[in-house]
Amino acid sequence: MGVNLWGYEGGKMGDVSSMEMWWLINIRATLIALIFISIFYFSKKIYVKFLTISTSPSSSSSLLSSTLHLPSASSPISNQDSQSRTLEVVSDSDLKFLIDNLDEKRNEDENWENVIDKKNNFLSYKAKCCKSKDRPLTYLSTTVFECCSPELLRDFYMDNDYRKQWDKTILDHVQLQVYTTSGIEIGRTIKKFPLLTPREYILAWRLWEGKDTTLYCFIKDCEHPSAPRQKKYVRVEYFRSGWQIRKVPGRDASEIRMFHQEDAGLNVEMAKLAFAKGAWSFLCKMDNALRNYSSITHPPSTPSVSAATLIQKVLSISVD
Repeated sequence: MGVNLWGYEGGKMGDVSSMEMWWLINIRATLIALIFISIFYFSKKIYVKFLTISTSPSSSSSLLSSTLHLPSASSPISNQDSQSRTLEVVSDSDLKFLIDNLDEKRNEDENWENVIDKKNNFLSYKAKCCKSKDRPLTYLSTTVFECCSPELLRDFYMDNDYRKQWDKTILDHVQLQVYTTSGIEIGRTIKKFPLLTPREYILAWRLWEGKDTTLYCFIKDCEHPSAPRQKKYVRVEYFRSGWQIRKVPGRDASEIRMFHQEDAGLNVEMAKLAFAKGAWSFLCKMDNALRNYSSITHPPSTPSVSAATLIQKVLSISVD
């Protein structure tokens, strides 16, 4: 019996067996599927061809700019837009974090080990550390400099160009950017360690002034487009550090209390030992540099605009 592909003969359903009918249905389903696949394939080719024409190099940038609001190459991102994205790099919450740690509100259940307790006629220094599983080694320290004002101590600590003269671990330091609205400064520092690859720090910091001229600074790691990674340096991935400077009541002296966490890729026990053996001599060297800084007519070596010149005044700081 002659049966056409669609199962009709002379406009009527042909007389076929059940097996023939089963094959007929499968053949019809396969043909329908092939037709839909062909339609989809040719439609896709036409769409891709149209999309290629409409998104050619001459038109793709304008299309993306109009739909995603991207700046064109001839009009770079404005300083205001850039600032708005970095307002939270160092925020007031970091200030609260610093104060809570300095007051040891976060450290009630941690085991602290006293590392150094030394003094001479010009300074005293106490430091302790804590080792935890999920964070780098944490240090808390208190240093008192005699015959020194809080403002002088602040200027000394923030003068990175002068530091390159007396701190021989600093290979280079450069200011990358300052955000005038928030007072945040970003810089790049290269430090050397004995027998190790130099470490690269991309850091952001911000200063606050509280009541009674108490000064605060918080510093943390960040990224910046002007500082791409280089194979010759090891980028420090985690860095949290900060200090509080205030006048010692009833004395011509200033106190700086510091919190510090850093993961520079060093063995924890070796780093701890190096700190215990070298911190006091480093502090004595720092004190000598401070005395020279105050005794000479020191020309301003810091940039005209920096975090120190854009210090944020805080009338009250909530630490609850």
